[in-house]
Amino acid sequence: MPDRTRTQAEVVLDALAGRPDGAAVRALRGVRAAVVGGFVRDTLIGRVPREIDLVVEGDTAEIAAALGGTLTSYESFLAARVSGDGWSIDITQARRERYPRPGALPIVEPARLEQDLARRDFTVNAIAVTLERGELIAAEGALEDLAAHGLRVLHDESFIDDPTRVMRLARYAHRLGFTVDPHTAALAAAADLGTVTGSRIGAELRLALLEPDPLAPLADLTEKLPITVDRALVQAALALAPPDASRTLLILAAVTRERAPATWIESLELLARERDVVLQAKRAPELAAAIEAAKSPSELGAILRGVPVEVIAIAGALGSAAATRRWLTELRHIALEIDGDDLLAAGIVAGPELGARLERTLARKLDGQIDDGRQAELESALGERP
Repeated sequence: MPDRTRTQAEVVLDALAGRPDGAAVRALRGVRAAVVGGFVRDTLIGRVPREIDLVVEGDTAEIAAALGGTLTSYESFLAARVSGDGWSIDITQARRERYPRPGALPIVEPARLEQDLARRDFTVNAIAVTLERGELIAAEGALEDLAAHGLRVLHDESFIDDPTRVMRLARYAHRLGFTVDPHTAALAAAADLGTVTGSRIGAELRLALLEPDPLAPLADLTEKLPITVDRALVQAALALAPPDASRTLLILAAVTRERAPATWIESLELLARERDVVLQAKRAPELAAAIEAAKSPSELGAILRGVPVEVIAIAGALGSAAATRRWLTELRHIALEIDGDDLLAAGIVAGPELGARLERTLARKLDGQIDDGRQAELESALGERP
């Protein structure tokens, strides 16, 4: 826990100076800038902060230049990110926000630091420590909520303005072990995620999947999102998943496969492979039945070759774990040493028959019907009649 003989501001600034990405921040002079949000919150409760967020009164570009590194600007939000070797710092210009309609992105304009704190999501994130004077500034009740390990919104319109805050509420509650204020819980229950774009929901889902226990916050959101959290199924699928599987993608596919419509999945604006895995996971029960019915390794290959490993793991958790494990750890890696060029050189005419011969030879190899090595494979492929 932090040393209580120092002021809270001193604890925060000392923690900042002790980080490779914080020393340059601590050395900033001549600007009204403050470290804010999660860094302050986590430091004051004895946790190691994930990242540094700065809020400044003035031009974010000037601060970014003083820090060095590579600058990425988000001018419409008065924000920037500075990245260096193994670090990145988010900088926002102190601002106030106005929401033209529920769930819309805010219209922002420059403001004072104190006003910036008032536009944040929860009181425990509305605490700042200025860099030059070491002054701690907090929204009303923020320090009391932090001491009580409680989560409370700053105003009753919070979830109407930005319903994705309900997803952040679930993440913070489980990661920090904080209790949600009853009035805040009631406001969250009324939040309507249907007013925000799918891409913003997708971004928040990605953050939830990176939590130490992603299923915990996701379970809190089953009434808000078309997801189902079956912890036993997910754990079984993760146990089957090979090292090249994406853990986060497997979880996303597992929780969306039953209830999420394809149109909703498309709206999340996932990457192409992510979208493919999530949509293919809807076939998991069908694949599970086919895996159980397969009578040979070659039949497994005909069913599973080309299917993403995350989807196969989910199917295995629904059906035959033993057959699925054998495919994922052993059989899927079996490949021919020969290819189409070898058959062309041996006189097989290019066309569908060439590929069919290779497929049948691979099936025999999977079933242990031919010896290892190129020669045995070639003899098997050439020994067939067209």
